[in-house]
Amino acid sequence: MTQYKLLTPGPLTTTETVKAQMLEDRCTWDDDYKDLTQSIRQKLLTIGMADTNKYTTVLQQGSGSFVVESVLQTALSNDDHILIISNGAYGERMIKMAQVMNKRVTSVYSPYNAIPNINELKQIIEDDTTITHLAFVHCETTTGILNPIKEICEIATQKNLQVIVDAMSSFGGVPINVEELNIDYLISSANKCIQGVPGFGFVIAKRTSLELCKGNATSISLDLYDQWKNMNIDGKWRFTSPTHVVASFSQAIRELEEEGGVVQRYQRYQSNNTYIINEMKKMGFEPYVKNTVQSPIITTFLYPNESFDFKDFYEYMKHRNFVLYPGKLMNKPSFRIGNIGDLHRNDFELMIKLIKQYRIMRGE
Repeated sequence: MTQYKLLTPGPLTTTETVKAQMLEDRCTWDDDYKDLTQSIRQKLLTIGMADTNKYTTVLQQGSGSFVVESVLQTALSNDDHILIISNGAYGERMIKMAQVMNKRVTSVYSPYNAIPNINELKQIIEDDTTITHLAFVHCETTTGILNPIKEICEIATQKNLQVIVDAMSSFGGVPINVEELNIDYLISSANKCIQGVPGFGFVIAKRTSLELCKGNATSISLDLYDQWKNMNIDGKWRFTSPTHVVASFSQAIRELEEEGGVVQRYQRYQSNNTYIINEMKKMGFEPYVKNTVQSPIITTFLYPNESFDFKDFYEYMKHRNFVLYPGKLMNKPSFRIGNIGDLHRNDFELMIKLIKQYRIMRGE
């Protein structure tokens, strides 16, 4: 069986030991399994540097987008007004979710290769005192840009707004002190920087904020408040949970700890990301995002010339067990290279060697 190196922001390349945990069948009602759920909830608070007395963790079935929608369903009442920042497809998706829910939304757009203008945000919030919540994507995987989480959260704290952070592609790979940043809801997923497999996401939530959300959701399955109350009893999920995924995620957390925690993993990601960018530039592939706002997670590269055939390039690399990620830019032909997961310098050295061979073969 071919084992691909997934150069994506998730699903990603996982260790054999993480995959091995999925070989055992588990019962959702079993006390050992419920204890496993409770252990994961506690460890996520530790990773997020959040006090157990002030914060809690809720696990939720589904992809990352399911969990984002769950938070919007639950955190927003009919009287609330949310400001959503967007400089990529996932910020836009959050806006669309809130609009479909008929929530009051103010959308603030920035170019895909630019971070939000902090002064503009301050002015918008000062001019509209009805705004109650602020939401944004930390690492926007559309391009790989890393938004300024500290500065944005500071604005929200100053104006007494609740903060919703989509940290899907950064939590576990970029240090985030949830409590220090005064975040109300941080959202991430099992198959990202903690290096588990797809199947569920999670929310680190401020207890005082979540306590106020009873009855807000107009969805049964996406009611984060009800999920929290039920899970608090003994670790039992309201509906059938992805037992195999949960077990593999527990192993993935253990391996994060063994690596040295988030700081050490961040350093590995950052080092490999820098190596990739430097080597790709030597071959004529320019990054779309400036280095000052580039995340260590994934990088968007522009086509080197008009004749570049990404499909041909993709198939060449896939045939050699490296799977690239298509671009999401409508106005600029591009592709992306992710460097999270169980990938190390030797993997990227081989990747660069193969890309060089491809370029020579194509006479470029």
